[in-house]
Amino acid sequence: MLTALIMAGGRGTRFWPMSTEEKPKQFLSLTEDRTMLQITVDRLLKNMNIENIFICTGNKYVSLVSEQLPNLPKQNIIIEPIGRNTAPCILLSTLYIKQIYENANIVVLPSDHMINDEEEFLMVLQDGNEFINHNHESIITIGITPNRPETGYGYIKYHNQIDSDTKHSIYKVEKFVEKPNIDKANEYLQSGDYLWNAGMFMFNSEFMLSEMNTYFKQSFDILSSLPAINSNDYMINLEVKYKECEAISIDYVIMEKSEHIYVIPADFGWDDIGSWKALERYIDKDSNGNIIKGNTKLFDSKENTVYSTDKEIVLLDIDDIFCIETDERIVIGKKDSLSKVHELREKI
Repeated sequence: MLTALIMAGGRGTRFWPMSTEEKPKQFLSLTEDRTMLQITVDRLLKNMNIENIFICTGNKYVSLVSEQLPNLPKQNIIIEPIGRNTAPCILLSTLYIKQIYENANIVVLPSDHMINDEEEFLMVLQDGNEFINHNHESIITIGITPNRPETGYGYIKYHNQIDSDTKHSIYKVEKFVEKPNIDKANEYLQSGDYLWNAGMFMFNSEFMLSEMNTYFKQSFDILSSLPAINSNDYMINLEVKYKECEAISIDYVIMEKSEHIYVIPADFGWDDIGSWKALERYIDKDSNGNIIKGNTKLFDSKENTVYSTDKEIVLLDIDDIFCIETDERIVIGKKDSLSKVHELREKI
């Protein structure tokens, strides 16, 4: 059985002032009318039931998850008491899901990524699931075929195609590479054997727990000792014990150490939409080159980026600026400075 784990934590920094610690990016409607979290779940519902989808999130976001996903069973919200990076999150969630589905395959996905070709994405998941069913001791990561020299992503180097009956080719992972400088990014693009690391991967729950027991044993022992998830003292114990887990990335703990990591090179129009500037790739411009969302009116103005969450924004005879309106403030600046907006968060 294939289940999905959607990681929906975050500190709400990159899309400030719309995104805040109280309402991070995944709970916002950035590109469509529905939020990023809702879009992520809608995508999966084309291929699985809502009962097979789990959301791991912080205490403060549980009500937001329930509000935005009213059909999600309450037990499918996994509460992470504090942020401890992805390794404890995935360990906790795998132990949790295993108590509901004894021997499930799990696909781990971020809650706030863009995927344009959803049909192709679902076919990749299907092939990854099939491979794991026939190769129990395997972890499949989904690598994105790069189309530009990108310094903002980590990379996966792959080699040695694996024999499989899947539509998509599957390769052994040689190594994971940190975010490169522009020269290295160009080198990776030209070589053809590097992929973007999108933070999406699949595994069988029992095998992942075995790997966690090997490479993340202290935290594995801590969380394995928790009472059953439906017991009265589960959350009380979790609050205490989760703080004892090492805060570290799943890449460092498992993906860079395990001998059983494979990759499916994929091209389904993926983007993590990591900045205001990145949104320009996904929101259509009007005839004057303006990118607008929400309650806006523009007159004799061009090449502007305008976001309104409520109040009407009207521009007259103005070019090349950005204007972002939220309940708390309005932020305006030169469009060339849009990528630096999040830096104001600490200054204000």
